[in-house]
Amino acid sequence: MSQQQSALLTDLYQLTMLQAYFLEGMEEPASFELFVRKFPSHRNFLLAMGLEQVLEYLETFGFTENDCAWLESTGLFRPDFLDYLSALRFEGDVDAMPEGTAFFPDEPIIRVTAPLPQAQVIETRLINLLQFQTMIASKAVRSVLAAAGRILVDFGMRRAHGAEAALLAARASYAAGFAGTSNVLAGQWFDIPLFGTMAHSYIMAHDDETEAFARFATSLPAERLVLLVDTYDTLEAVRKIIGMASDGPKPSAAPRWIRLDSGDLGALAADSRKLLDDGNLAGCRIFASGDLDEYAIRALMAAGAPIDGFGVGTRLVTSDDAPFLNCAYKLQEYAGKPRRKRSRGKATWPGRRQVFRQHDGQGRMAGDVIALADELQPGEALLQPAMRHGKPWAPRANVLDAARQRIADHLACLPERLQSLEPARLYRVEISESLRNLAACMERV
Repeated sequence: MSQQQSALLTDLYQLTMLQAYFLEGMEEPASFELFVRKFPSHRNFLLAMGLEQVLEYLETFGFTENDCAWLESTGLFRPDFLDYLSALRFEGDVDAMPEGTAFFPDEPIIRVTAPLPQAQVIETRLINLLQFQTMIASKAVRSVLAAAGRILVDFGMRRAHGAEAALLAARASYAAGFAGTSNVLAGQWFDIPLFGTMAHSYIMAHDDETEAFARFATSLPAERLVLLVDTYDTLEAVRKIIGMASDGPKPSAAPRWIRLDSGDLGALAADSRKLLDDGNLAGCRIFASGDLDEYAIRALMAAGAPIDGFGVGTRLVTSDDAPFLNCAYKLQEYAGKPRRKRSRGKATWPGRRQVFRQHDGQGRMAGDVIALADELQPGEALLQPAMRHGKPWAPRANVLDAARQRIADHLACLPERLQSLEPARLYRVEISESLRNLAACMERV
């Protein structure tokens, strides 16, 4: 994804501001924080994701000779500024919630502290990376909650808004608890288990459906065999599979799964299950796909549909019911002084902040406090060092597995009401007295 790593993948105003900072000599340390102002009405919590890609971006950040030559051709930038830009690297600090952390409105999930131009110029790409994976992981986990332990697979690549979105959606959904993805490159890049079946075109390319099943069965290991049964008549296809298995030389010739992709999935799953059980294929499991989301999965589960796994695609990879997050990356401190935006409806809390989380006697999350970064508060400090002086704070091996485990752990201690797919009573997030006093003091200035 070399183009996605280019420093030119930004908004123009980042560079025009940088040129103005350069001319004014504004290089003092600045702290920016990213937070979500207001959640979608049907999200009770969000999951922080994308930090790993942010750190990769910051480690390699820089403008190439070709970048600077192209910027010169725009006529907007001075030669001395372009010389400055060619040497610019990120040398700052990053504190962040580890990937997979559950968080709530107004809580900073990342803080960047660096000389002002460095902290400013990364804003667009940082929001782009964190917003997308956070949005997808927070959508995916709802299917995980609805599926109650059934296998979930990301089928979203063909509907994703570009290659990077497809790859990062596979990563975010796996962290959220999906078993794997159909996206082969995501499997290679992120070591995510791969799942796949066949297309209807494979069946249609053969003159006989039974022949198509039999030939496909010879192409894969038996334990990975999944047959798509709804190209023509779903239940008749199941009967053909039963007959094929009973005529085969050994039971291992039978598929491990059948896949339903259309029609009344609940009714077809029930009828298919009965046929399979009666036909001595009780070990064959049923996988369903076809425009599914957490609500459709919940309905199928509530109806008792005997479905063992779900493929979720379009509605996951586009987060169709909440396709963006109202997030912001705001200046909190510059040159040692707290800063605050006062715009009506968009005012911010000033200063560098920290989030402290408390748990009750049963280990459940009981409430958060947003405080100044140098305050001492009871509870767990959620923002942790991630980068110092432009270098990773700690080795980053197995970060995706760690995020996956962290999400599982956070779900286990999340208040039960927040695990509902419906809007729930808000989680308690308080503002510390010191932070309130600082904001009030700045109002008087």
